[in-house]
Amino acid sequence: MKRTGVFVCHCGINIAGTVDVKKVSEELSKHSGVVHAEDYIYACSDPGQNIIIDAIKEKKLDNVVIACCSPNLHETTFRNAAKTAGLNEFQCEIANIREQCSWVHKDMEKATDKAIKLTRSAVQRVRRNEPLEPISVPVTRRALVIGGGIAGIQSALDLANTGFEVILVEREPSIGGHMIQLSETFPTLDCSQCIMTPKMVEVSKHPKIKLMTYSEVQEISGYVGNFKVKILKKPTYVYADKCTLCDECTKVCPVAVPDEFNLGLTARRAIYIPFPQAIPATFTLDIKNCPGLLPIACGKCTDVCEPGAIDYDMKPEIVEEEVGAIIVATGYDLYEKELLTEYGYGKYPDVLDGLQFERLLSASGPTMGKVLRPSDHKEPKEVVFIQCAGSRDPELHCAYCSKICCMYTAKHAMLYKHHVPDGQAYIFYIDIRSGGKDYEEFVQRAVEDDGVLYLRGKVSKVFEDKGKIKVWGVDTLAGKDIEIDADMVVLATAMRPSKGADELARKLKIAMDKDGFLAEAHPKLKPLESVTSGMFLAGAAQAPKDIPEAVAQASGAAGKAISILSQERLYHAPTVAEVNVNLCTGCGMCVQVCPYDSLSLKDGKVEVNEVLCEGCGTCSATCLRAAIQVKNMTPLQVNEMIKAALGG
Repeated sequence: MKRTGVFVCHCGINIAGTVDVKKVSEELSKHSGVVHAEDYIYACSDPGQNIIIDAIKEKKLDNVVIACCSPNLHETTFRNAAKTAGLNEFQCEIANIREQCSWVHKDMEKATDKAIKLTRSAVQRVRRNEPLEPISVPVTRRALVIGGGIAGIQSALDLANTGFEVILVEREPSIGGHMIQLSETFPTLDCSQCIMTPKMVEVSKHPKIKLMTYSEVQEISGYVGNFKVKILKKPTYVYADKCTLCDECTKVCPVAVPDEFNLGLTARRAIYIPFPQAIPATFTLDIKNCPGLLPIACGKCTDVCEPGAIDYDMKPEIVEEEVGAIIVATGYDLYEKELLTEYGYGKYPDVLDGLQFERLLSASGPTMGKVLRPSDHKEPKEVVFIQCAGSRDPELHCAYCSKICCMYTAKHAMLYKHHVPDGQAYIFYIDIRSGGKDYEEFVQRAVEDDGVLYLRGKVSKVFEDKGKIKVWGVDTLAGKDIEIDADMVVLATAMRPSKGADELARKLKIAMDKDGFLAEAHPKLKPLESVTSGMFLAGAAQAPKDIPEAVAQASGAAGKAISILSQERLYHAPTVAEVNVNLCTGCGMCVQVCPYDSLSLKDGKVEVNEVLCEGCGTCSATCLRAAIQVKNMTPLQVNEMIKAALGG
């Protein structure tokens, strides 16, 4: 019989506070085949690992079980310790007696009994483990970045400046994201275009970056280090290398539609350039709003285009690329304004959201930096800013805090006062969240230097009366009802995942959280990684973030991608499915249920792509003939684990 060692961790009081750790160790020492059992306060510490290494050598152990916390945290730690002692790393198993035992129980006697059973099960499993070797695959040393906002741009530049080729995909005609729409940024009040434009130009001219705007990821297959990507490049109907930006086409275009860049505050033509600093610097023909190409219903733009840059016959194109790592930086959109009717949005033209107000403040905006009301282009003297519009409202809207609204509202009020010194800014707030370097000081500047009036309370009603927007609210600090005759109302609306992020997540097989943002693999230990190996998250695609945090995460995600791309080969856990071809009938049931698309039929038998397989066991549970099973988690092992847990 194989010689097994058992090591039980106290984890401080995380485990020992609910489980009698010494009793677990004593009971396991009596279990058949266990030749060594002991406990230690922190098994993952350096002394704790040395105890395990020494015991393996001195007791000549064939396998070990560590009863501790989740294998997601320390399985690699303990398997490396076993490997150091000369044991095959897959002869080490974890019994999770923290998350699955101590943390979910209060009764010490029952928790201790459960911990004993869980550890016995792990002992029964490890005895039949095979000594395995990791699977290795070569690496494609290129990266894909999805999203051309500040996070995507920063990731792409970090990767490219390290020497790796990057494909940057942006679904809009220009990169820049929401940051390029901003007037100034907190807390330094520096111009966003001044920061962003040089980075956009650097991306467009970088020899290692392939920029694909007006494009979307259609399909992704493969695995970490070797992804195959299909990208739909939509036709712009304008050749960028021929276009001279003469603007003659827009002068003759008869169609006017709301301008997305200015959030509908102005109109654009059906052929347009998104904004003056757009990259690539070329026009795009909006086929949805063009009078028609098949047959041509207008044709005025091509008549005046002397360089012949417009081509109505341009077709969509599918581009296939191979990459080793993927960074998802799809950004955010604002909460649907149609859902905020209680604040009069959509009913009154002078009720705006934060991004619309940014465009009014911007020197390149629809009013050239002058704060004017959309309804009559007059300067507003009383402006009410309403925070948490759609945020922190689990009953009607979004339950979460959008994190940046307190700061950008303070910025808006401050900039408004700079533009209209004799105006008055009011801010209705629940509480002020200014957690960032120099952020609290920034808020205090708005109050003390610029005379912004903060009113702690919610707004109950917004309606129009005699040319004014009446705002009814309450000041909970003063205990008074508030009524303000405002000229303009600005809503700090919630941040939401960008439109289409859910569909992209399904294509990438990336998990999403309850609010629709992309979910990280672990909030503390793996905040940049997705659950799909080789795919990383950056910016507001993962959660609401301000610019510094988005940039920091983008660089972190690039660093994670570089750690993959810099290797010649990657290693994958060998605990994957294997097929007994003598029993397999080729029914294909396992192929249909595999969540990782790692199984396929070849010559009437199932074949396993070991790099894609995650060893989940779904195939084994589905097979009627027991023709497929996961290495080191066979049906025989599972049966013996169940018997051990039941006391058999």
